Amino acid sequence: MKKLELKFFNEDEKTVTYSLEQPVEPVDPIAVTNAMDEIITQNAFTSSGGDLVSKKGARIVDRTVEEINLPES
Repeated sequence: MKKLELKFFNEDEKTVTYSLEQPVEPVDPIAVTNAMDEIITQNAFTSSGGDLVSKKGARIVDRTVEEINLPES
């Protein structure tokens, strides 16, 4: 399952990450930047360390889970 992670710095200079499932691919870096700027401008989210103040980065995370079938004991 792929997720788009948006990483911000808050007022305490801590990293805050928001994850969005099933991102549209290929990801448009300009659209992501504009969306992150708008989140900061609109003060859309807050965190325990205060408001979001700047962008740290964004990334696509692909997590694959494979179950292991254990033999019967």
